[in-house]
Amino acid sequence: MRVHYLQHVSFEGLGYIEHWLTKNSHTISFTRFYESDCYLPEVKNVDVLIVMGGPMGVYDEDRFPWLKEEKAFIWNCIQSGKKVLGICLGAQLIAECLGAKVDKAAHKEIGWFPVTCTEESKQLAWFRELFKDNSTVFHWHGDRFEIPEGALNLLSSGANSNQAFYYNENVIGLQFHLEVTEKTVASILENCADELCESHWVQTKEQISVGMIVYTENCNRIMDGILLNLFNE
Repeated sequence: MRVHYLQHVSFEGLGYIEHWLTKNSHTISFTRFYESDCYLPEVKNVDVLIVMGGPMGVYDEDRFPWLKEEKAFIWNCIQSGKKVLGICLGAQLIAECLGAKVDKAAHKEIGWFPVTCTEESKQLAWFRELFKDNSTVFHWHGDRFEIPEGALNLLSSGANSNQAFYYNENVIGLQFHLEVTEKTVASILENCADELCESHWVQTKEQISVGMIVYTENCNRIMDGILLNLFNE
């Protein structure tokens, strides 16, 4: 498949997803909004769209004017029946495109915390199976999305509800990061350490560094399962 991804900052790329796509012989193209010569392809030339994370908010169009164009592109991909996966900010952008509200989360959530399956997740057996053990995943967000109308609310965490949604067989939003590798976590820490604060739901740099050794492999295993089902492989 022809996979196009949208990247908002240099330190939040595809991570493990790139390895999976390459291993499975998919073609990869990208729009890096932080580069001056970035451009968006024609929707007809995309089979799968992956929207990555970033420290900005969906409401920051004054600071990042390209957000408006990006939202239109995401909406056109959804309307055209493309497969669309959103991660963190990417999921929030998809949710807004689908008419759901995005605002400040009850708690800023940074670090390795478990997510729990909701009752609605029983309607999506393969997804519930992936998360049946209350898997610990990597969070780095201060905003949250409401669940779009017609979508399934799949996961919650101790800090925040609405951690994942499934709009249809083509559209999935994840508030957290399963694509992480030790390298990508270290890069986010290097660039966003100023966001760390004293809070029950914000881990220290040391805790996050230990967690990336313990939890990344299982996160990538779950990412495998999501991609396999999204790509119908």
